[in-house]
Amino acid sequence: MPYKPHITYDDNLKVWSGGESLSCFEPHLSIGEIIFRELESHPKLIAQISATEKTLLTREEVRFNAMRVASYMRGLGLKQTDIVGLIARNTTHLVAVAYGCFFNGMPFHSLNIAYEQDTIEKLFSISRPRLIFCDGDEYQRVLAATENLKLDTTIITMRNHPMGSLCILDILTTPIEENFQPARLETCHDQTLAILCSSGTTGVPKAVTITDSQRLLLPFFRLTSNDVQYTHSTLDWISGLITIILAGVFNKTNVIADNDFDPAFTCRMIQEYKIGLVFQCPSHMAMLANCPEFERADLSSIENYIFGGSRSSLEVQKRIRSRINGNLIFTYSITEMNSASTLNLHFDEKPNSVGRPISGNKVKIINEQGVALGPNEEGEVCLFNGQHWSGYYGNPEETRMIRDSQMWLHSGDLGYVDEDGFLFIVDRKKDMLKYQNIMYYPNEIETVISQMPNVAEVCVFGIWDEVNGDEAAASVVKRYGTELVAQDIMDYVKKHISTKYKQLNAGVIIVDDLKRSGNGKTNRRANKEHFLNVQNRKSLNLISG
Repeated sequence: MPYKPHITYDDNLKVWSGGESLSCFEPHLSIGEIIFRELESHPKLIAQISATEKTLLTREEVRFNAMRVASYMRGLGLKQTDIVGLIARNTTHLVAVAYGCFFNGMPFHSLNIAYEQDTIEKLFSISRPRLIFCDGDEYQRVLAATENLKLDTTIITMRNHPMGSLCILDILTTPIEENFQPARLETCHDQTLAILCSSGTTGVPKAVTITDSQRLLLPFFRLTSNDVQYTHSTLDWISGLITIILAGVFNKTNVIADNDFDPAFTCRMIQEYKIGLVFQCPSHMAMLANCPEFERADLSSIENYIFGGSRSSLEVQKRIRSRINGNLIFTYSITEMNSASTLNLHFDEKPNSVGRPISGNKVKIINEQGVALGPNEEGEVCLFNGQHWSGYYGNPEETRMIRDSQMWLHSGDLGYVDEDGFLFIVDRKKDMLKYQNIMYYPNEIETVISQMPNVAEVCVFGIWDEVNGDEAAASVVKRYGTELVAQDIMDYVKKHISTKYKQLNAGVIIVDDLKRSGNGKTNRRANKEHFLNVQNRKSLNLISG
């Protein structure tokens, strides 16, 4: 059986290629123009169902609401060079805000709802949005951030509206501009559609620009109007952005929910709404596979279950595969690529592989010297798609660090490509960690722990959990002659860091000295291995006792 996608391998350059990019629409059309046209062509189809808010919108209602939001923005005098801020869950009218931005050719900068006020300030100091849509849950953090930055901005709430705040329902009373049409992009397809978040080498999130490109449409799926899709990803994730775009372009019904991820609730949604396409991050995937309702739920409607974004255990993948009749598809990319780079359509033959490069994409593996490697040789994964990318917004230095002079993006992931052209990810070259798909760096936690008077040295690393991803753990050297126990450190971090994903969720050990490399530098991987050995010995002692 021939493997898909079809690829070629250049033995001289040692590059695997997915061939020429595919296109479904006239190349001059923007994402906003395509969505506007497709919504107009199929007005009575169901566009969206909110399983938590119990709302249903037709494509006509979504188009009118998006035009009202776009007209409101135009009435404020906003231009394509202005930026809209987003910090929001998947509520009923978020689609109108996203499409309204697309219709105006105006990028939005989307932040995760878990971000602290300090992180919100740092990110919005880069993009300086003129208008911010946020949930009432985050209103005070956003308001404080904008006041500290002295931003001339209007804040609009999407749910749980605080007293006196301007809410989305107010905006949806805006009259639609006469003879409304989506704006043509002023700089053609080099223009930025959205700005998402990644992490920088200092631990401060970077603003990743997403190009207004038809590569976002994932045309290789050839989706139809009979499909119902669901993802819990919000618009600060590339999967959330792609899902809301696919819904508008391919006449899909998008099922949304604004609750914290609940695997049992997800099982009921799949069964009730006959969901055929599921996009999930591995942490949600593990929670789903481990919940009791998973074994009893009717999942027969699932035709494509797509996951990616971080590591997933093979055991969880197999549990999901055993319960669905459709395809289990592992996909891989980095946000900077603006779309999927590889996908595995052959789970049964190539389990745990992230697949082969899709059309328009190339993959190579390089060693520490930058030399390209052949099949089954491990090195850094590099990706190429040839499309324009504006880089990290306001951060040309970081842009130069990830993109080389030949326009290849260096992922920071270690992997290899086998003899059949299937990519396997082995580990992260970077220190960056992901907890439930929220990125953070160990040095952020190290900085806090180092402030404890009884701490001499500290090394923080991630211990992988199949539900949460990378849980932070620490090896700590106490100052000579002082008293210090693991619980003291965990309590100190909890007191000084408010977010759950930066807690020492995997624990702490006190050590006489840190493990170091030959040059005397702290070896994060060696300290992690020592931590795991200590924890394993403790477990064995408990069992034997």
